[in-house]
Amino acid sequence: MASNIRLIKKYPNRRLYDTRTSAYITLADVKQLVLESEEFQVLDAKSGDDLTRSILLQIILEEEAGGAPLFTSPMLSQIIRFYGHAMQGMMGSYLEKTMQAFVEIQDRMQDQSKAFYDNKGLPSPELWAQFMAVQTPMIQTMMGNYIEQSKNLFVQMQDQMQQQARTVFQSFPFPAPGADDERRK
Repeated sequence: MASNIRLIKKYPNRRLYDTRTSAYITLADVKQLVLESEEFQVLDAKSGDDLTRSILLQIILEEEAGGAPLFTSPMLSQIIRFYGHAMQGMMGSYLEKTMQAFVEIQDRMQDQSKAFYDNKGLPSPELWAQFMAVQTPMIQTMMGNYIEQSKNLFVQMQDQMQQQARTVFQSFPFPAPGADDERRK
């Protein structure tokens, strides 16, 4: 583990202990670390098991229950269906890369929006409103195009996989599907 990663220990009493500040912290404090892009790792104080993902999922659960959910029920159902599915690894990678692309777009927008800030570092409300009026439809269009391209890529990939499977299975000494039907005629 790199020394720059903040270590948080979770004790059997469910309390979280920040080893950098030598103090107990709450889930809200961990959320703040995430918002500040602070790297951290949560370890079980007794076993040493990495609990980081579990803690992050707890934060998501609290946020989802808190009023304005990010995920719809159908989306969560679809995600659950991918557990144990042959495409589970690919789906995880796809979601991660999609999130990275979205964050990059957001960062570019923030860089572009710096021109709308006054000398106090605060956005001018009028300029910000104009900027967002133009950006929101553009982003929706870009995301729609991205999703359509991703869908087309998956269809192409599926077609290629089916073709490869046919090629592999044709090399086996089994009759082709439907060949029995032809012999019966």
